[in-house]
Amino acid sequence: MDEHDLGLTHDLRVMSRRRILSLFGVAGATAVAAGCAISSNGTASAPAGTTSATTSGDTPAATPQETAGPYPGDGSNGPNVLIESGVVRSDITTSFGSYSGTAQGVPMTLTLTLRDLVEDRAGTGMAVYVWHCDRQGEYSLYGAGVTEQNYLRGVQVAGDDGTVRFTSIFPACYSGRWPHIHFEVHDDLATAVAGGNARLTSQIALPQDICEQVYAADSGYSASVANLSRVALSSDNVFGDGWDAELATVTGTPADGLVVALTIGVAAASDGTAAPGGAPPDGPPPR
Repeated sequence: MDEHDLGLTHDLRVMSRRRILSLFGVAGATAVAAGCAISSNGTASAPAGTTSATTSGDTPAATPQETAGPYPGDGSNGPNVLIESGVVRSDITTSFGSYSGTAQGVPMTLTLTLRDLVEDRAGTGMAVYVWHCDRQGEYSLYGAGVTEQNYLRGVQVAGDDGTVRFTSIFPACYSGRWPHIHFEVHDDLATAVAGGNARLTSQIALPQDICEQVYAADSGYSASVANLSRVALSSDNVFGDGWDAELATVTGTPADGLVVALTIGVAAASDGTAAPGGAPPDGPPPR
């Protein structure tokens, strides 16, 4: 049985972000908020009680380190898509290389703006690896029926403004987890495609209102409707101890396509190296 089918009770046994941070001493665990939710009319509005996701001026708070989960596809647990020719791409809806297939779902453009907090500059030249589940809640290379697919995975290099963009589909909500997107940040493309340790491994939370809109608009997400009703950001085993710096803003509509955006503050681990994204010592990580 897949780890994601074991439900919230199982997931709550695994390590929380707070425990991971205490083990690795990652700086900047206290994130100052920035997520905006999407209202029913498609406009962005800040959730109650949140504040700006910057520390001062244009400097964002450090994005917390999170578990990569059991299906990263980065060589730390099984296959390594990062060393495959073709992984550097902006459109991740299709499989590449020896695989063939296209992920169906509500169109989504993911825009991440990177800021190197160590050097206090835009994250120019940093490489970002993004992956997430399909509309059935399965991860390519691992999930039921998609082991022969590698879609919804790809790498982009940040331009002069520190921005990367991916064309994808909106991910599902599967049992026991809040809807989310995984990512790793590497110092440069050479490090990323060599399958080395990432400088930052984290996750992006998606606003509740837009999740509800997407799952109601496309019947392919039918299981997500019930799954979303049984979870909350406050009880999620990754975001439950704070999600403000990880909550994306979203514009657009399910019919016309969505733009999911987040500013990422990239700090260094306490010893100056990347914190590992593999399984914690007392069991498998949450997805």
